[in-house]
This record gives sequence, structure tokens and C-alpha cells, in this order.
Amino acid sequence: MLVLFESPAGYAVFKLLDEKKLAKVDDLYQHFGTAEGASQVVKLKQFEKFEDTTQALAAATALIEGKLGKSLKRVLKKIVAKDAHAELAVADARLGSVIKDKLDLQCVHNSAIQELMRGIRAQFSNLAPGIPEREMTAMTLGLAHSLSRYKLKFSPDKVDTMIVQAISLLDDLDKELNNYIMRCREWYGWHFPEMGKIIQDNLAYAKTVKLLGDKTNSATMDFSSVLTEDLEEQIKAAAEISMGTEVSMEDIDNITYLCDQVIEMTEYRTQLYDYLKNRMQAIGPNLTALVGELVGARLIAHAGSMMNLAKHPASTVQILGAEKALFRALKARKDTPKYGLIYHASLVGQSNAKNKGKISRMLAAKCSLAVRYDALGEDNSAEIGLEARAKLEARLRQLEEGMSRKVSGTGKAKAKFDKYSNQSEVVQYDTSMDSTLPASKKRKFDEEEVKPEGGGGGDGSTELKKVKKEEEAPEETTSKTPVKAEPEGEEEAMEATTPSSEKKKKKKKKKQSME
Repeated sequence: MLVLFESPAGYAVFKLLDEKKLAKVDDLYQHFGTAEGASQVVKLKQFEKFEDTTQALAAATALIEGKLGKSLKRVLKKIVAKDAHAELAVADARLGSVIKDKLDLQCVHNSAIQELMRGIRAQFSNLAPGIPEREMTAMTLGLAHSLSRYKLKFSPDKVDTMIVQAISLLDDLDKELNNYIMRCREWYGWHFPEMGKIIQDNLAYAKTVKLLGDKTNSATMDFSSVLTEDLEEQIKAAAEISMGTEVSMEDIDNITYLCDQVIEMTEYRTQLYDYLKNRMQAIGPNLTALVGELVGARLIAHAGSMMNLAKHPASTVQILGAEKALFRALKARKDTPKYGLIYHASLVGQSNAKNKGKISRMLAAKCSLAVRYDALGEDNSAEIGLEARAKLEARLRQLEEGMSRKVSGTGKAKAKFDKYSNQSEVVQYDTSMDSTLPASKKRKFDEEEVKPEGGGGGDGSTELKKVKKEEEAPEETTSKTPVKAEPEGEEEAMEATTPSSEKKKKKKKKKQSME
């Protein structure tokens, strides 16, 4: 049996001298305790050394991906030519299946082979005497670094340190330019104050001051290379009636030198912005598509690196840059800020004040996904960022138009609201409900005893004749509509009850007289 061993120095093929020793896996490590014992188990048959680190890296990556490299293929062809019938022990089962398919060579992989590989690795410097141990250590370290760099897809274009430094320098340049141009306007304003109101652009102002010098030269000066015709006419007209003081040529020279500094810094700022734009397109294309170059670079600089920003959740990305306001609000138990650096993104700026919080929250969620794709993804496409921006713009239009959607379900259908009609109904209190008197119509059954006419009833018995009488209530109670209970109505009702008691008394008197 042959054993294929991959080392940082090259491919080694060993011949197993005694295959019976593989049966005792637990005792196999004892044979590799010394160099003499190892030499009794395996013997070096062939060694293919790598030419340089690049070849070693290519071979290692091919083994990791389960592919058959060129150098390994060359070694195995030699084995097939000599010992085609022999079995080949490999450390990776996937590699063994590839070798079997390509070269029709029987491969073996099991736990005993793994233990054998461990023993060969421990005594490799003694089994392969052509390679010193110090050189072997250096090869191992170099290959490890190269392999780690390859796994991480290390590229100079992915270095975000340049972005952090560039955006910091850009902010510093803006501050210095503002100070310089403010000093220039104040300084030259003593000589020609009207020009500051006519020319608003800082770069155009500095170029005009450098070209004009003394305001008395405006009549013969051509400003077509710096200003438009309208502004040129205004400058010449204002210079004739200017209220500024006279200055010496030495003062003009110093002002002109300051204008040169402003022009140079402005040109360098433009160049630096183009550089930053290109770097952001290379490092974070999806983040750039969502929030722009400047906001994306500031987010990366504030987080420290692209990887640190990718580790932040969307809620942290949303308020990144507003930490002081956040802790101040938490301390005072007030509303926390809705946005930080992300406020300067164009999508948040397009929305009105009512929807800025919603848009910033959705934008932060999409930015968190985009940054993770940019930091950990392999390709440099901006498809995810463009798709997310299109969705956010569509959602922004819906919010601006006042359209809301269902929270549950698919979320694609518009919310259905019941039509609200304002009906003002005035309900009056029915005072008749307060009355405890009986109903309006009353039926009473009276029993009267009537004597029989003639001599029909000799036994002297009397017959009770039931007479049904209906008494109508007063006119107020006979109406169908209920009567409102008033204080006077209660007295009338009390009076209406008295006749019935008088009738009862009369009936009692009649009965007594009949008896």
C-alpha cells in the first residue's frame, strides 16, 4: 500500500512496509515515537518539492476545494505507471474519489489512515532527510499566511483605512476652507465691500480677487474666464461707485496669496472627493447606492472600520453619530433621537418632517444588510443596494401620498377602512319613564249580586252576576303618545284614583241592605 502525504514543502509518497500494523490502531502511535520506529513502518518512495510559495498555495487551495492540482496529477501519473495495482491511502475521502475517477486508482480512507498520517507528520523531517526542520517550519508559516490571506480574499481594494483617513481629511479641508474664505472676504471687503454680495460662490470670489487686484482695474479687466456676463457687468458698475477704502499694493499681494491658497485647497478637495468616491465604489458599492459616498464614508469612519460597521445592528446604525443626544435623552427620560449621521442621506432629506423617522429606520435596516454584504461578500456588484433604494423610494412615495398598508397578511394589499359618516343625533330624555303609575287603559272586573225576578228561586238563593265594566281613563291618558310626567300630572293622577274607592264603598252598602 502507498501513502500520499501533503506537506508545505511538497507531495511525498510513502510505502507501507507492514500493513498488519494498521489493524492495531491504538498501538500505531508507539511506532512513530522515534525515527527508527517510523522508518520500520513507512519508507519514502517519491518526493515532489514545490518550486515556490505560489505553487504551494495553489496546491493547498486545490486540496481544500477537493480538486486535483497539476503537481499532484504529475506525481500520481508516475505512481500509476509503476504500481498501478497498489492501493493509495489518502487523508481526504473527497480527494480519493476524485483520484479514482480521473486516474482509476484505488484509494483508501479510514481512521487507521488518519492515525498513520498523524505519525508521518510527527516524524516527517526524519523520514524526508532532504529538508531541514528549520526550513520546514518557515515553509509551514509562509503557506499558512498565504492560505489565510487567500481564504479572506485579501485585496488592497478592500482596505477601508484609506476611506477613514480620506473622509477625515475632507472634513478638515472644509473647515479650513471656510476659515480661509471668510478671512479673504473680510480682508478684501475693506477695499471692495460690494463684491461680496454680488459673488456668492467662494471659488469664483477668490479667482476674481486674484484677477482683479485693485478695484480701479475693473474697467479694463476681462472677467469672462471666471464670471458670467451678468456678474461681470455688476462688478464693473459696483467698482465705479464703491465705498471701500484704498489699500496698498502690499496688502493686495497678501490678499492675492491667500486667494491662491483657497484655490489650491479647493482643487485638492475636488480631487480628494473623486478619490473617495472611487474608493467607496470599490469597497462599499451597496452602501454607496443607498446613502451616498459621503454619508457612507462617515458611517465607516465613525464605526472604525467596515467590519465594525457590519457588526452593528440596524438600530445602532440609525443613531450612529447621535450618541450624546441618546444618553442625554435616556438620562432625562425623554424621547430618544430618531437619526444620527444617516439624517444627511438623500432619502431622509426628501421626506417631510412627519416621515423622517420612519424612512431613517427603514434606511438603517437596509444599510445594515448592504454593509454586511459589502464587507463579507465576494463580488462587488451593487444590485442589492439599488434594489433596496428602489423599494425605499416606493415606500416613501406611499407615505407622502398618505397610503397605508396592512400590517398582517401579505402586506401587498391596501388597508380597507370602514366609511365613517358623521351623524349628530340629539336624544331627548323621556320624562314619562319616571312615572310609577299603571298603564293608561285599565280593565276591572266587578262582581254584583242580583236577585232573580219572579219566583224562580224558591230556595232564596242569590245568583252572582259578574258584570264587566270598562272605565276609561281621563282624556290625557287615552292618547297613544306617552304623557310627559310633570308635577301637576301627579296630583291629577291621585285625584283619578279617588272615584274607584267611593264606588267600592257604595257596593258594600248595597250588599248589606240586600242581606
